Formats: sequence, structure tokens, C-alpha cells
Amino acid sequence: MPAAVHYRVASAAPASHRFQISLTIAQPDAQGQRLWLPDWIPGSYMIRDFARNLTGLSVVDANGLSVACRALDKSSWQCAPAQGPLTVQYEVYAWDLSVRTAHLDQHHGYFNGTSLFLAVAGQEADAVTVELCCPADVIGAERWRVATTLPRRGASALGFGLYGASSYEELIDHPVEMGTFAYVEFEAAGVPHAIAVTGRFNADLGRLVRDLKVICEAQIAFFGAPAPFQQYLFQFMVVGQGYGGLEHRSSTSLLCSRDDLPGPNESEGKPGERYRGLLGLCSHEYFHSWNVKQLKPREFMPYDLRREVHSELLWFFEGVTSYYDDLFLVRTGLISPASYLELLAQQITRHLRTPGRERQTVTQSSFDAWTKYYKSDENTPNSVVSYYIKGSLVALCLDLQLRNKGSSLDAVMRLLWQRFALRGQGITEADIRAVVAELVGPSLEGFFDSALHSTDELPWQTLLIDLGLTLQLRASEGATDIGGRAGTTSLPRAWIGVRTQASEGGVQLSFVQAGSPAEAAGLSAGDVIVALDGLRVNQASWEKRLQQRAVGESISVYAFRRDEWLATTCRLDSAPLDTCVLPWPAELADRQAAERWLLAPSIAEPTHPQ
Repeated sequence: MPAAVHYRVASAAPASHRFQISLTIAQPDAQGQRLWLPDWIPGSYMIRDFARNLTGLSVVDANGLSVACRALDKSSWQCAPAQGPLTVQYEVYAWDLSVRTAHLDQHHGYFNGTSLFLAVAGQEADAVTVELCCPADVIGAERWRVATTLPRRGASALGFGLYGASSYEELIDHPVEMGTFAYVEFEAAGVPHAIAVTGRFNADLGRLVRDLKVICEAQIAFFGAPAPFQQYLFQFMVVGQGYGGLEHRSSTSLLCSRDDLPGPNESEGKPGERYRGLLGLCSHEYFHSWNVKQLKPREFMPYDLRREVHSELLWFFEGVTSYYDDLFLVRTGLISPASYLELLAQQITRHLRTPGRERQTVTQSSFDAWTKYYKSDENTPNSVVSYYIKGSLVALCLDLQLRNKGSSLDAVMRLLWQRFALRGQGITEADIRAVVAELVGPSLEGFFDSALHSTDELPWQTLLIDLGLTLQLRASEGATDIGGRAGTTSLPRAWIGVRTQASEGGVQLSFVQAGSPAEAAGLSAGDVIVALDGLRVNQASWEKRLQQRAVGESISVYAFRRDEWLATTCRLDSAPLDTCVLPWPAELADRQAAERWLLAPSIAEPTHPQ
């Protein structure tokens, strides 16, 4: 039976990419009902103004008479006082193929509740129901199904019909996929799980399920049963090129490329690089079920979806999660220690290639995510450090130092889970420091001060060497060199400090590093270089032309800035040593310490909360 707040989601013409929403309010505010739509979605810290896709808002009373409704601001509306139930009707344009908003065509439909469901002011804590209707005018609509963890209120499994939630907050935390997706169920630690895969692909879904099961069981065991959900769904949206994920309370939405999925002939025991990356993404989003969905910054208790909510702790919730995502792959045996060290070296490489790490602290990066990290431009690498990447390296350094003192980051996470998440309390930096001090004393206070509130380099190099690992730093060997592997030459490489992309007639600069030879020569992002020393260049020949010249030489650069001719001279410098390699030791005696870290991680168990 429909609740006092009831939504109906339909579409008469999916090719127009419009969901049709009907909202019935049984007991509207007698003074005039206010409606609002979120401005952002939890897990993605940027104002997205979802209301820009909402059109045709109209309101009628129980007699079908029009009720005046005026906009209060960009995402809230005020209805005139009216007697009895109100029905609100509107459309939402859905043509964003991402995990954050909504997408609809004749092949599938997907949405987050933050994009579709107007909130009824004053009734956000009340139960709601949702009727999901199969879109009309779709060939093969009889084969369409629904994949969501939204609680069923009469709908059959995978069927259209009536769903519900205990509150508006729960309603918007269960994304919905509809269409002719592939669907496979499995069980992890006694909890029903499933995958729904939308799009065109040729993959071994059995392999994917087996690997996900191992990850899920390991993470549930890490925090301890019961899991914070009664079921879990991985929603995969498969495209030609794409990558991303967004966590929810009992599901995650994932965007991936066809080549990321395990192929039918892929080796069972050794995932390819792309599939390894997808498993890491799944591990990351699943870990969020604990770290940010339950264990939260105090500032997010509760979420205010009408404004920016700043926190200096995104380094912990995204960075620590980024540390554990690949770590669980090696702990479960899905990848080898050598493969893990390759991934870690690539993380360090990305960090070293970010000049902004010398200008912004990781807590500042967390706080400024709304206006800097999520609104990147051509200067972002010069001014911003990633709280994902540096946060993961903070977690690495913290874990290794804790292990040197007889504890571990594992113990910290479990104590935080028990002390705060299970009691519905948010955390602060002081709470993290206090738990660490409880386990090992105050000896790491200086590390926290430096790692979180300065731009000093983290001690990852020393800590990894202390594990017996041979850390190597070398120059990049070109745009496709992401680190993790030995170089092919020891010769000095010429460098001007730019990143490029193909452009008609030449090479366009997408980024110019601060303090680089290119900057000194007056080059800027957006410039299109057409020739070096009088010879035409394109994306294919650009790198070759540079490496034919010696460090210290000067080259003539010819370019266009907009439609204006630019000629300058650039003196080549030595490429910085910003590419990391972490080989796995060949000798058993040399890798024992690293194995204790990677393969026997749980050194000390936390005490139970008093």
C-alpha cells in the first residue's frame, strides 16, 4: 500500500531521455508545502545542481485543481496552501552516463534518487513508497528487469512495481538500474550478493563473481560480522571507455570499459592489468560500506545536501580506503606481492608527478575538494594534491610505523569502527589520533602534524627501504610510462615539463608545470605546437623529436595561441626522477619483513570498547 509520501517513476518515450515523476503527498503542510532537491550526492563532493534537469513542475489538489507553486531558489519550491492531498508532476532529463546522476534511453535506465526525487520538507524522516514502471515505447520492454537494493513493498524480485524506504535519506541511497542486464547472484559470509552488468560485453562473469566473493568475505571478516547490510549489489555499467564508482549503503554503481572485465580466456590465477584495476575499484567501493557510509566525519552527521559541507578528513575516508583497496587484493591472493608493489609504485609515481604536493596539505585538499579537486583545470596539478593518493600514502606510512611499534592500521580501523560507527557517532582528527595513542602511545603525534598539516614529504621511502625493499626512482620514459616497472635506458632524458594531447595540425599543451623550461619559455596550456626547430610535429612524433636532442640544448618552438602565432626558444632540462619502481625481492631472506606486512597483517587486535 502506498505511503503518505509516494513517488511514481515512468517514461513514455525513453529515446527522449526523460523520466516522468509523480509525487503524491497525502498530508501536505497546511501553511503551504515546500519541496526541495539535493544539490550534491554523498561521495562526490561538488555542487552539481541536479535541479537543472528538472522541468515542467506542476501541482494539483485532490480535486484536480491547479495549485500555485513558485521557485524559492535554484532547487526548492513553495506550494500555496491547499486542502487535502497534493500531486506534484515533473520530468527529469536523464542523459548523463555516469554513476552520479541519471541516464535513460531505449536500451536501459539508471538513476540516483538525488536526481529524481523531490524531498517533502518536514517529512524527510517519514517512510515513502516508490512505484517503478516499465518505460513505454521500448522494443523488448517485456524483457526489462530492475536491479536495486531498494526494499521491495510488493514488487517481485527484479521486477517493476512497489518499493519503499524508511526515510528520504534511505530512499536516495539505493540507485536503480533497469533494462536487460546480466544478473548473477552469490553469497559472501552468509550475506546475499549479486552483480548486474549493463551494456555490451564478452566476459567471464563467473570469474568476476568468484573474485568478488573473496574480496567481500575478507572485508566482512576484517571489521567483523555482521555486515552493515542485509544484501549487496554491484551495478556495472559497461562502455567503450570509462572508469568510476560511487558507494551506497548496500550497493555500488560502477562505470567500466569492456576491456576491464575478465575475458573468457584470461588466466585464472593472474588478472591482467585492466581487470586488476577493476577489482581494485570494486574493493575500494565495497570498503566504503564501512569507511564513510557508517564511519563518517562528524561534519557529515547528518548530511546537509543543500550546501557544501567541508571536512578536513577526506584524506582518511578516501585515502585510507585507497590504501586498503589494493591491499585486500594481495591479502586474498588475487594478486601477487610483486603485482601489489607495482601498483604501489604507480601510486607513488602519480604523487611525485603532482607539483601541487609542495603547495597544498592533504587536509587543505580535503577541505577544498568542492572548489578545487572536483573543479580541476589546466593549473590543478600545480596547485592541488590528491587526498586520494597522498591520503593512501599517509595510511601506508601510518600502518608501517604502527607495525614497527607492535600494532597496525588494522587495529586502528577496528577500534574506530567499534567506538564510533557502531554507536552512530562521527569522528574527528582528534579521535583518530587518540585511538593511535591508545595503541602505541603519543610517539606518532609528530608524524600526524607533518603528514596532515605540512607539505613536507612523507617518510614512505625510508619505511619501504626498512622493509628490505629496493626502491628506485628514475626519469619518465614518455607519456605512457606510469611507473612500477624498470626503465629501458639509463641515459639522461630531455624534459620541458608539459603534458600534451593530439590536436589538428600539431600538439596541444594540456598542462605546463610550474618552474619548468616550458613555463620559462612562455608556453601555456592550450597552446598548439606545430613545429620544433622548423620540423612539423604531431602527437606521434612529439616525444621522438624531443628525445633526439640533448639535455641543455635549446630548441625553437613554433605554436599558435588561439589564432595568434607564437615563436619562442626553450632550453631542455633533465627529466626529474619522478617514476617509482619497487621490485619484489628475489631472495626469501630479503622479503620476510615485507611478507609480514602484506601476508600476515593483523599484528594486534583492538581492545573492545568499554
